[in-house]
Amino acid sequence: MSISELKIHCATCSVRELCLPVGLNSEEVAQIDVLVGARVRLRKGDALYRVGDPSAALYAVRLGSLKTTVLAEDGREQVAGYHMLGDIIGLDGIGSGHHGCQAQALEDTEVCVLPFERLEDLARDLPPLQHNLHQFLSREITRDHNIMLLLGSMRAEERLAVFLLNLSDRYRKRGYSSTEFVLRMTREEIGSYVGLKLETVSRLFSRFQEEGLIQVQGRAVKLLDLTALKRIIGQRG
Repeated sequence: MSISELKIHCATCSVRELCLPVGLNSEEVAQIDVLVGARVRLRKGDALYRVGDPSAALYAVRLGSLKTTVLAEDGREQVAGYHMLGDIIGLDGIGSGHHGCQAQALEDTEVCVLPFERLEDLARDLPPLQHNLHQFLSREITRDHNIMLLLGSMRAEERLAVFLLNLSDRYRKRGYSSTEFVLRMTREEIGSYVGLKLETVSRLFSRFQEEGLIQVQGRAVKLLDLTALKRIIGQRG
């Protein structure tokens, strides 16, 4: 892991419209430029932070992707989140002052460091930023709620369909193809995230491919029939 003090300009950042500065004018964005004091570069497998580490900042994913994990009661690693460019992570440690999960790079990754106290101070002076921060917190709460629903009430095929459709939507919002992308998580990590065993995930990928819903080559996935995937989610009861 390396830390760079090179200046980061939100105004020219490719993921600005997915991050906290969305909707701010040039003068307001310039104030956030002052806030961002560093960027952290991670190699695949590097930890951005670990369970118990002091927490004083949020992190905006500028390049690459990360997974967040917690330890289950039986000691197994449980994937709690998948984060890509434009996402903001680190909220888990704000209340207690220490991180409750680990964030690990799934590929070469770069994040912008947003010191939380300075972010709060600036948000009080910039209502649009405060609004964006509140929206972000709301999205995080909604995401956690949706994951609970995913694990608690959906069948195996529904869980994988939701996972693929969610990725599709997130890539679309970032200007990438919504039907062709590379899975950065392994099958085992995907299973951990959606609450399925590795064997079940592998079987479902094969089944979806046989049914013409997707095309899989290694970690590269092509969604061939979005309507059919959405229909799976609707076939409940």
